[in-house]
Amino acid sequence: MIRCLVVDDEPLALNILEDYISKMPFLQLIKATTNPIEALTLVQQGDIDLVFLDVQMPELTGIQFLRIANGKAKVILTTAYPQYALEGYELDVVDYLLKPIAFDRFFKSAQKAQGIIQPAAAKPVAQAEPAHKDDFSNDFIFVKTEHKIQKVYLHDILFIEGLKDYISIFTPAERIITLQNMKKMEDALPEKHFIRVHKSYIVSINKIDSIERSRIFIGDKIIPVGDTYREDFFKIVDGKNI
Repeated sequence: MIRCLVVDDEPLALNILEDYISKMPFLQLIKATTNPIEALTLVQQGDIDLVFLDVQMPELTGIQFLRIANGKAKVILTTAYPQYALEGYELDVVDYLLKPIAFDRFFKSAQKAQGIIQPAAAKPVAQAEPAHKDDFSNDFIFVKTEHKIQKVYLHDILFIEGLKDYISIFTPAERIITLQNMKKMEDALPEKHFIRVHKSYIVSINKIDSIERSRIFIGDKIIPVGDTYREDFFKIVDGKNI
């Protein structure tokens, strides 16, 4: 685990980063504080691997903090002021996050820090491929609609939404409504390509455009990630991240 410290004079900013860190399996939050002097003491004691550090603080600026810490912990700067980026990089920071910080940007920054602090752990382990690959491009299911039984190619499915006793299958061309339950549909889809992210949603992993906090963006649709499904979903995301 990478031992983390968050330093920011805004309690809301602390709360956001605490939440983000809790979602990362390789990060451990040691302390979140508005007191940069307290934080500096922890760093100098060697108790911290990675600091998420605000730049503009009244008692001690982030840049001053960096100079005093003298490389005893890796640092990711967090600030609303982009003009400090160059100075931060000259002091060998890992990354520079501009507020408001989106989760997908935080995720990439944390992965970058892991690659520096734990290079062996960050390197993905090669997994054996099965003897034959599934032909996903030609795979399909049949679903019963109001007037017909319709063939739906799996590679066309963007996401599936549950509506009581019905489900809606969304493709780029149409919305297909069928009398079905989410569990049966989930079991019928290959888990390599589809994942349940909410009691009401299954998404195609290949069709995800971006992730922000606990929201998935597919085209102009925003899909929430439910608490029950969050851990499994972010494991998939982590495995695909470079």
